[in-house]
Amino acid sequence: MREHFFNTPELKELVADWSDEEIWNLNRGGHDPHKVYAGYHAAVHHKGQPTVILAKTIKGYGMGEAGEAQNITHQQKKLHTADIRHFRDRFNIPVPDDKLEEVPFLTFPEGSKELEYMRARRVELGGYLPSRRRKADALVVPPLSAYERFLKSTEDREISTTMAFVQILQMLVRDKNLGKRIVPIVPDESRTFGMEGMFRQLGIWNQLGQLYTPEDKDQLMFYREDKSGQILQEGINEAGAMCDWMAAATSYSTHGVQMIPFYIFYSMFGFQRVGDLAWAAGDMRCRGFLLGGTAGRTTLNGEGLQHEDGHSHVLSSVIPNCISYDPTFGYEVAVIIQDGLRRMCAEQEDVYYYLTVMNENYQHPAMPENAAPSILKGMYLFRAGEKKAKGPRVQLLGSGTIFREAIAAADLLKKDWGVDADLWSCPSFTELARDGNAVARGNFLHPTAKPEPSFVEKCLADTQGPVIAATDYIRTFAEQIRPFVPRRYVVLGTDGFGRSDTREKLRHFFEVDRNWIAITALKALADEGTIPAAKVAEAMKKYGLDPAKPAPWTA
Repeated sequence: MREHFFNTPELKELVADWSDEEIWNLNRGGHDPHKVYAGYHAAVHHKGQPTVILAKTIKGYGMGEAGEAQNITHQQKKLHTADIRHFRDRFNIPVPDDKLEEVPFLTFPEGSKELEYMRARRVELGGYLPSRRRKADALVVPPLSAYERFLKSTEDREISTTMAFVQILQMLVRDKNLGKRIVPIVPDESRTFGMEGMFRQLGIWNQLGQLYTPEDKDQLMFYREDKSGQILQEGINEAGAMCDWMAAATSYSTHGVQMIPFYIFYSMFGFQRVGDLAWAAGDMRCRGFLLGGTAGRTTLNGEGLQHEDGHSHVLSSVIPNCISYDPTFGYEVAVIIQDGLRRMCAEQEDVYYYLTVMNENYQHPAMPENAAPSILKGMYLFRAGEKKAKGPRVQLLGSGTIFREAIAAADLLKKDWGVDADLWSCPSFTELARDGNAVARGNFLHPTAKPEPSFVEKCLADTQGPVIAATDYIRTFAEQIRPFVPRRYVVLGTDGFGRSDTREKLRHFFEVDRNWIAITALKALADEGTIPAAKVAEAMKKYGLDPAKPAPWTA
């Protein structure tokens, strides 16, 4: 120590009257609790400028020749007796020589300050062993009837599914049982999602209150921060917002208090950016709602590749306890949220929900009678074709905004080609696939029993004609149910990168608009020999589709 650390005349003079033992006791700062305390004490009380603490440490501190200050310390699994003796002597551990090979636990006598301190810390942490609460007090969840206005048609009023969600959230915030437990979380652009009305109503939480004059102070819905605010706004920080969500989503376990977090974000910036945290959330048994706003590959088109999400539902599908939906209409959003609250807050199932919502405005019809259970399963008959029609027939499936293109395609098929179409809204191809896989496994394990049909097979059992599915996501999303579709199945999707253009042109580019859906249905009928192939060529010419058009995933 004298030779290597006090190696200048000035330093030697500082310790000239020090003994070897006193010099040896000059610990490296990062290992000396007195110096660590002194450093932080000085930093906390220093005013006027930031303070940096440099805590110098030694790898493998105290291991001596067994690995101190050497890279091999990372692989060191055990110490020899001589090394243990060195460690004991170095830190004055009260273990006699004849007990060294036993490496006994160091214990403190009853009544000692050390033991009392350690016990007090364990009490604060909830006990000596880690424990996980699996249940908290169940919450009273509003029945579906409380959402009645969202189950009705919007008539002439055009809204987006994002607007429907925000209105549902505002209703839940006013609920006497759930209101204070709702945790709205937004990382960026609350106004994009129409949530500015909640700034005045709830306030944005800031432990220090409002420390600045907001730029929009003259507006009715100005950006109001408050010490008792309820909204969490993490700035442009998806990872931080996701951590907020995970903390609230596990509050039932860590604190015994159920919270209900709703984290809304641009869907492209969700699972793609925080996918590892989304997986961890499943492992941690989080309960809450993730909302992917401006969802789909063709709905937010101004910034091309950056914002166009065609794969978040594929990413969410790999998390076993993530229940994901791509709703088209407000009543679907209401049914899904109500059932999610029932499962997570009343029944206390260890699941969490991912919903994609869009910024495209259109009229929303009323919910078909008795559709709610099938919505939750992932598929329901939205509109049947003409019952007594004897001509060709197809089954059109879709989700999100592209289901509206399927509806328009059904009208084209009937008007231009005399083809009837049954329309199936499929809010969750993922849940349909999970059901199918579960049924297939059950059939496998009971080989002598009559095979059970999957829910997809039940829905399509009494129908006829090829099945066409179209979504705003890559083909893999709707391909999940192929094993359970009992006949010809053709899938359209948005494979490829994003583009900056209008919705109409993007849907043509990705080949998921009404014209492409109609022609795909005609081609499937032609392949089955139901109509002549010449009719498909005629339709391509009528709708202006170029056979030489490059595939969207190569263009």
